[in-house]
Amino acid sequence: MAEETQMPQEKKEVIITGLKIPFWDLVWFMVKFAFASIPALFIIYFIIGLFSALIGIFVGGFAGHPQM
Repeated sequence: MAEETQMPQEKKEVIITGLKIPFWDLVWFMVKFAFASIPALFIIYFIIGLFSALIGIFVGGFAGHPQM
């Protein structure tokens, strides 16, 4: 086995000054992005609803049953 020695790579700074995207390609990308976000919203709503239900069960359990 030969040992490989790697020289440290210099970090290069890249500055993007603009993008040339045709208008209708950008519109089509935004439409696809909007449709892709719909299932993600359902998943987020489900997680928030589950979390809210768990908190409601936890808090409701203490409020409805006073200890003697």
